[in-house]
Amino acid sequence: MNNHRPTHIAGRKSAWRAWATVLAALSLALPGLASGQAWPAKPIKIVVNFPPGGAADQIARSLTQPLQEALGQPVVVENKSGAGGNIGGEAVAKAAPDGYTLLMSSGGMVSVNPHIYPKMSFDPTKDLEPVAAAARVLVFLVTAPGFPAANATEFLAQLRAKPGKLSFGSPGNGSSPHLAAEMMKSQANVFATHVPYRGAAPALTDLLAGQLDFLFDPGVAIPHIKAGKLKLLAVGSPKRSPLFPDVPTLDEAGLKGFDADTVFGVYAPAGTPADIVNRLNREINKALTLPGPRDRILALGGEPAPMTPAQFHAKALEDGMRFGKLIRERKIVGD
Repeated sequence: MNNHRPTHIAGRKSAWRAWATVLAALSLALPGLASGQAWPAKPIKIVVNFPPGGAADQIARSLTQPLQEALGQPVVVENKSGAGGNIGGEAVAKAAPDGYTLLMSSGGMVSVNPHIYPKMSFDPTKDLEPVAAAARVLVFLVTAPGFPAANATEFLAQLRAKPGKLSFGSPGNGSSPHLAAEMMKSQANVFATHVPYRGAAPALTDLLAGQLDFLFDPGVAIPHIKAGKLKLLAVGSPKRSPLFPDVPTLDEAGLKGFDADTVFGVYAPAGTPADIVNRLNREINKALTLPGPRDRILALGGEPAPMTPAQFHAKALEDGMRFGKLIRERKIVGD
Protein backbone atom coordinates (compact mmCIF):
# COMPACT_ATOMS: atom_id res chain seq x y z
CA MET A 1 0.00 0.00 0.00
CA ASN A 2 1.27 3.43 -0.94
CA ASN A 3 1.29 5.69 2.17
CA HIS A 4 2.58 8.73 0.33
CA ARG A 5 0.11 11.55 -0.32
CA PRO A 6 -0.15 12.83 -3.86
CA THR A 7 2.32 15.60 -4.43
CA HIS A 8 -0.31 18.14 -5.56
CA ILE A 9 -2.40 17.62 -2.37
CA ALA A 10 0.59 17.98 -0.05
CA GLY A 11 1.67 21.11 -1.92
CA ARG A 12 -1.81 22.63 -1.64
CA LYS A 13 -1.92 22.04 2.11
CA SER A 14 1.52 23.51 2.49
CA ALA A 15 0.42 26.62 0.58
CA TRP A 16 -2.66 27.00 2.77
CA ARG A 17 -0.54 26.71 5.92
CA ALA A 18 1.79 29.43 4.59
CA TRP A 19 -1.14 31.69 3.75
CA ALA A 20 -2.67 31.15 7.21
CA THR A 21 0.67 32.11 8.77
CA VAL A 22 0.70 35.33 6.73
CA LEU A 23 -2.87 36.19 7.81
CA ALA A 24 -2.05 35.53 11.47
CA ALA A 25 1.01 37.77 11.24
CA LEU A 26 -1.03 40.53 9.64
CA SER A 27 -3.69 40.30 12.36
CA LEU A 28 -0.99 40.70 15.01
CA ALA A 29 0.77 43.51 13.20
CA LEU A 30 -2.40 45.43 12.37
CA PRO A 31 -4.80 44.94 15.30
CA GLY A 32 -6.46 48.27 14.58
CA LEU A 33 -7.34 47.18 11.04
CA ALA A 34 -8.70 43.83 12.18
CA SER A 35 -10.87 45.31 14.95
CA GLY A 36 -11.85 48.39 12.99
CA GLN A 37 -13.46 46.33 10.20
CA ALA A 38 -15.99 44.88 12.64
CA TRP A 39 -16.45 48.02 14.73
CA PRO A 40 -18.95 48.96 15.95
CA ALA A 41 -20.79 45.72 16.57
CA LYS A 42 -22.54 46.70 19.82
CA PRO A 43 -23.67 49.82 21.74
CA ILE A 44 -21.15 52.53 22.55
CA LYS A 45 -21.04 54.19 25.97
CA ILE A 46 -19.96 57.79 26.57
CA VAL A 47 -18.98 58.35 30.20
CA VAL A 48 -19.48 61.95 31.35
CA ASN A 49 -17.29 62.70 34.35
CA PHE A 50 -19.60 65.39 35.75
CA PRO A 51 -23.22 65.25 36.96
CA PRO A 52 -26.28 65.51 34.70
CA GLY A 53 -27.21 69.01 33.60
CA GLY A 54 -23.72 70.47 33.29
CA ALA A 55 -21.99 71.57 30.10
CA ALA A 56 -20.15 68.26 29.52
CA ASP A 57 -23.38 66.31 30.00
CA GLN A 58 -25.39 68.50 27.64
CA ILE A 59 -22.74 68.39 24.92
CA ALA A 60 -22.40 64.60 25.19
CA ARG A 61 -26.14 64.05 24.95
CA SER A 62 -26.37 66.32 21.91
CA LEU A 63 -23.92 64.04 20.07
CA THR A 64 -25.65 60.72 20.75
CA GLN A 65 -28.29 60.89 18.01
CA PRO A 66 -26.00 61.88 15.12
CA LEU A 67 -23.40 59.32 16.23
CA GLN A 68 -26.05 56.59 16.41
CA GLU A 69 -27.14 57.41 12.87
CA ALA A 70 -23.57 57.51 11.54
CA LEU A 71 -22.32 54.39 13.33
CA GLY A 72 -25.45 52.23 13.23
CA GLN A 73 -25.31 51.36 16.94
CA PRO A 74 -26.93 52.84 20.07
CA VAL A 75 -24.84 55.49 21.84
CA VAL A 76 -25.66 55.95 25.53
CA VAL A 77 -24.47 58.42 28.17
CA GLU A 78 -23.46 57.41 31.70
CA ASN A 79 -22.58 59.99 34.36
CA LYS A 80 -19.70 59.17 36.71
CA SER A 81 -18.91 62.33 38.65
CA GLY A 82 -16.55 63.15 41.48
CA ALA A 83 -12.97 64.20 42.25
CA GLY A 84 -12.92 66.92 39.62
CA GLY A 85 -13.74 64.45 36.86
CA ASN A 86 -11.15 61.88 37.92
CA ILE A 87 -13.66 59.13 38.79
CA GLY A 88 -15.14 59.06 35.32
CA GLY A 89 -11.73 59.59 33.77
CA GLU A 90 -10.27 56.61 35.62
CA ALA A 91 -13.20 54.40 34.61
CA VAL A 92 -12.51 55.08 30.94
CA ALA A 93 -8.72 54.93 31.27
CA LYS A 94 -9.04 51.41 32.68
CA ALA A 95 -11.68 50.24 30.19
CA ALA A 96 -10.91 47.97 27.26
CA PRO A 97 -9.39 49.97 24.37
CA ASP A 98 -11.94 48.67 21.87
CA GLY A 99 -13.89 51.81 20.96
CA TYR A 100 -16.96 50.92 23.03
CA THR A 101 -16.20 53.09 26.08
CA LEU A 102 -15.51 56.79 25.56
CA LEU A 103 -15.20 59.83 27.81
CA MET A 104 -16.69 63.29 27.46
CA SER A 105 -14.77 65.66 29.71
CA SER A 106 -13.89 69.23 30.29
CA GLY A 107 -10.33 69.99 29.28
CA GLY A 108 -9.49 70.45 32.94
CA MET A 109 -9.18 66.76 33.70
CA VAL A 110 -6.18 66.52 31.35
CA SER A 111 -4.68 70.01 31.59
CA VAL A 112 -5.49 70.86 35.22
CA ASN A 113 -5.98 67.79 37.39
CA PRO A 114 -2.38 66.52 37.18
CA HIS A 115 -1.35 69.83 38.75
CA ILE A 116 -3.79 69.63 41.68
CA TYR A 117 -4.00 65.88 42.37
CA PRO A 118 -0.44 64.66 43.08
CA LYS A 119 -1.56 61.03 43.50
CA MET A 120 -3.93 60.42 40.61
CA SER A 121 -4.64 56.73 39.97
CA PHE A 122 -4.06 57.24 36.25
CA ASP A 123 -2.15 59.59 33.97
CA PRO A 124 -4.63 61.30 31.62
CA THR A 125 -1.92 62.20 29.11
CA LYS A 126 -0.74 58.58 28.88
CA ASP A 127 -3.81 56.50 29.74
CA LEU A 128 -6.32 58.37 27.58
CA GLU A 129 -6.32 58.91 23.83
CA PRO A 130 -7.57 62.29 22.51
CA VAL A 131 -10.36 61.58 20.01
CA ALA A 132 -12.11 64.85 19.17
CA ALA A 133 -12.62 68.30 20.61
CA ALA A 134 -16.28 69.26 20.83
CA ALA A 135 -16.60 72.81 22.11
CA ARG A 136 -14.72 75.84 23.32
CA VAL A 137 -16.59 76.61 26.53
CA LEU A 138 -16.67 80.15 27.87
CA VAL A 139 -17.38 81.17 31.45
CA PHE A 140 -19.76 83.97 32.42
CA LEU A 141 -19.54 86.06 35.58
CA VAL A 142 -23.07 86.01 37.03
CA THR A 143 -24.71 87.27 40.22
CA ALA A 144 -28.19 87.37 41.68
CA PRO A 145 -30.31 90.27 40.32
CA GLY A 146 -30.12 92.13 43.63
CA PHE A 147 -26.34 92.16 43.82
CA PRO A 148 -25.24 95.81 44.16
CA ALA A 149 -23.21 96.05 40.96
CA ALA A 150 -24.29 96.93 37.43
CA ASN A 151 -21.04 95.97 35.73
CA ALA A 152 -17.70 94.24 36.29
CA THR A 153 -15.97 97.40 37.52
CA GLU A 154 -18.57 97.92 40.26
CA PHE A 155 -18.45 94.21 41.06
CA LEU A 156 -14.69 94.31 41.64
CA ALA A 157 -15.17 97.38 43.82
CA GLN A 158 -17.61 95.38 45.98
CA LEU A 159 -15.07 92.58 46.36
CA ARG A 160 -12.39 95.05 47.42
CA ALA A 161 -14.74 96.68 49.93
CA LYS A 162 -15.75 93.32 51.46
CA PRO A 163 -12.68 91.06 51.44
CA GLY A 164 -13.63 87.47 52.29
CA LYS A 165 -17.30 88.32 52.91
CA LEU A 166 -18.59 87.30 49.48
CA SER A 167 -18.76 83.69 48.32
CA PHE A 168 -18.70 81.98 44.97
CA GLY A 169 -19.45 78.45 43.84
CA SER A 170 -17.83 76.19 41.27
CA PRO A 171 -18.20 72.64 39.91
CA GLY A 172 -15.20 71.67 42.08
CA ASN A 173 -11.60 72.50 42.90
CA GLY A 174 -9.62 73.02 39.74
CA SER A 175 -12.66 73.21 37.47
CA SER A 176 -12.56 75.90 34.80
CA PRO A 177 -15.08 78.12 36.68
CA HIS A 178 -12.97 77.80 39.85
CA LEU A 179 -9.79 78.69 37.97
CA ALA A 180 -11.57 81.63 36.35
CA ALA A 181 -12.43 83.00 39.81
CA GLU A 182 -8.89 82.43 41.05
CA MET A 183 -7.55 84.15 37.95
CA MET A 184 -9.81 87.12 38.67
CA LYS A 185 -8.79 87.21 42.34
CA SER A 186 -5.13 87.15 41.37
CA GLN A 187 -5.30 89.82 38.69
CA ALA A 188 -7.64 92.13 40.59
CA ASN A 189 -6.02 91.49 43.99
CA VAL A 190 -9.34 90.68 45.68
CA PHE A 191 -10.53 87.88 47.94
CA ALA A 192 -13.77 85.85 48.09
CA THR A 193 -14.64 82.51 49.66
CA HIS A 194 -14.76 79.47 47.39
CA VAL A 195 -17.54 76.87 47.84
CA PRO A 196 -16.87 73.79 45.67
CA TYR A 197 -19.75 71.60 44.42
CA ARG A 198 -19.92 68.34 42.50
CA GLY A 199 -20.95 69.96 39.24
CA ALA A 200 -22.08 73.26 37.76
CA ALA A 201 -25.80 72.54 38.13
CA PRO A 202 -25.84 72.27 41.96
CA ALA A 203 -23.71 75.42 42.25
CA LEU A 204 -26.20 77.24 40.05
CA THR A 205 -29.07 76.01 42.22
CA ASP A 206 -27.52 77.59 45.30
CA LEU A 207 -26.84 80.86 43.48
CA LEU A 208 -30.48 81.04 42.46
CA ALA A 209 -31.47 80.29 46.06
CA GLY A 210 -29.31 83.12 47.39
CA GLN A 211 -26.75 80.86 49.08
CA LEU A 212 -23.91 82.27 46.94
CA ASP A 213 -23.02 85.77 45.79
CA PHE A 214 -21.59 84.97 42.36
CA LEU A 215 -20.06 82.32 40.16
CA PHE A 216 -18.36 81.82 36.85
CA ASP A 217 -20.88 79.83 34.85
CA PRO A 218 -19.90 77.46 31.99
CA GLY A 219 -23.16 78.15 30.20
CA VAL A 220 -25.84 76.30 32.16
CA ALA A 221 -27.13 79.57 33.67
CA ILE A 222 -27.91 81.20 30.33
CA PRO A 223 -31.69 80.47 30.43
CA HIS A 224 -31.82 82.14 33.87
CA ILE A 225 -29.84 85.12 32.58
CA LYS A 226 -32.28 85.55 29.70
CA ALA A 227 -35.22 85.21 32.09
CA GLY A 228 -33.85 87.96 34.35
CA LYS A 229 -33.27 85.61 37.28
CA LEU A 230 -29.52 86.22 37.19
CA LYS A 231 -27.36 89.18 36.22
CA LEU A 232 -24.55 88.76 33.69
CA LEU A 233 -21.70 91.18 34.40
CA ALA A 234 -18.82 89.99 32.21
CA VAL A 235 -17.41 87.23 30.03
CA GLY A 236 -14.19 85.49 31.12
CA SER A 237 -12.97 85.05 27.55
CA PRO A 238 -10.58 86.93 25.25
CA LYS A 239 -13.53 87.98 23.10
CA ARG A 240 -17.21 88.75 23.66
CA SER A 241 -19.84 86.05 23.41
CA PRO A 242 -22.01 86.07 20.27
CA LEU A 243 -24.97 85.42 22.57
CA PHE A 244 -24.32 88.60 24.54
CA PRO A 245 -22.49 91.01 22.22
CA ASP A 246 -23.17 93.98 24.53
CA VAL A 247 -21.56 92.35 27.59
CA PRO A 248 -17.85 93.22 27.93
CA THR A 249 -15.06 90.80 28.72
CA LEU A 250 -13.03 91.00 31.90
CA ASP A 251 -10.13 92.02 29.71
CA GLU A 252 -12.14 95.09 28.73
CA ALA A 253 -12.93 95.69 32.40
CA GLY A 254 -9.22 96.05 33.12
CA LEU A 255 -8.00 92.49 33.73
CA LYS A 256 -5.71 92.40 30.71
CA GLY A 257 -5.20 89.08 28.96
CA PHE A 258 -7.93 87.36 31.00
CA ASP A 259 -8.66 83.98 29.38
CA ALA A 260 -10.45 81.19 31.25
CA ASP A 261 -11.76 79.33 28.20
CA THR A 262 -11.44 75.55 28.07
CA VAL A 263 -12.05 72.93 25.40
CA PHE A 264 -14.41 70.04 26.12
CA GLY A 265 -14.03 66.87 24.13
CA VAL A 266 -14.04 63.10 23.74
CA TYR A 267 -11.31 60.69 24.84
CA ALA A 268 -10.81 56.92 24.55
CA PRO A 269 -8.66 54.47 26.52
CA ALA A 270 -5.02 54.52 25.42
CA GLY A 271 -4.35 51.80 22.90
CA THR A 272 -7.64 52.22 21.06
CA PRO A 273 -6.91 51.37 17.41
CA ALA A 274 -6.07 54.40 15.30
CA ASP A 275 -8.70 53.60 12.68
CA ILE A 276 -11.42 53.68 15.34
CA VAL A 277 -10.11 56.97 16.78
CA ASN A 278 -9.97 58.51 13.31
CA ARG A 279 -13.48 57.29 12.44
CA LEU A 280 -14.86 58.76 15.66
CA ASN A 281 -13.01 62.01 15.01
CA ARG A 282 -14.55 62.31 11.55
CA GLU A 283 -18.07 61.52 12.76
CA ILE A 284 -17.89 63.88 15.75
CA ASN A 285 -16.53 66.70 13.59
CA LYS A 286 -19.40 66.13 11.15
CA ALA A 287 -21.90 66.10 14.02
CA LEU A 288 -20.68 69.48 15.22
CA THR A 289 -21.95 71.01 11.97
CA LEU A 290 -25.48 69.66 12.50
CA PRO A 291 -28.22 71.81 14.07
CA GLY A 292 -28.67 69.65 17.20
CA PRO A 293 -25.13 69.64 18.62
CA ARG A 294 -24.23 73.03 17.15
CA ASP A 295 -27.29 74.75 18.62
CA ARG A 296 -26.82 73.04 21.99
CA ILE A 297 -23.23 74.29 22.21
CA LEU A 298 -24.21 77.79 21.10
CA ALA A 299 -27.02 77.82 23.67
CA LEU A 300 -24.38 77.19 26.34
CA GLY A 301 -22.54 80.27 25.10
CA GLY A 302 -19.76 78.12 23.64
CA GLU A 303 -18.51 77.49 20.14
CA PRO A 304 -18.14 74.20 18.23
CA ALA A 305 -14.42 73.39 18.05
CA PRO A 306 -13.66 70.64 15.52
CA MET A 307 -10.02 69.52 15.64
CA THR A 308 -7.88 66.57 14.66
CA PRO A 309 -6.76 64.31 17.54
CA ALA A 310 -3.28 65.85 17.30
CA GLN A 311 -4.64 69.40 17.48
CA PHE A 312 -6.81 68.46 20.44
CA HIS A 313 -3.80 66.98 22.24
CA ALA A 314 -1.68 70.07 21.54
CA LYS A 315 -4.42 72.35 22.88
CA ALA A 316 -4.57 70.33 26.13
CA LEU A 317 -0.80 70.67 26.59
CA GLU A 318 -0.97 74.42 25.93
CA ASP A 319 -3.78 74.86 28.47
CA GLY A 320 -1.86 72.73 30.95
CA MET A 321 1.03 75.17 30.87
CA ARG A 322 -1.25 78.20 31.20
CA PHE A 323 -3.36 76.85 34.06
CA GLY A 324 -0.45 75.10 35.77
CA LYS A 325 1.20 78.44 36.36
CA LEU A 326 -1.97 79.81 37.98
CA ILE A 327 -2.43 76.68 40.11
CA ARG A 328 1.09 76.91 41.48
CA GLU A 329 0.71 80.61 42.18
CA ARG A 330 -2.65 80.20 43.96
CA LYS A 331 -1.63 76.91 45.67
CA ILE A 332 -4.78 75.18 44.48
CA VAL A 333 -5.21 71.55 45.51
CA GLY A 334 -7.83 68.91 44.67
CA ASP A 335 -10.78 67.94 46.84
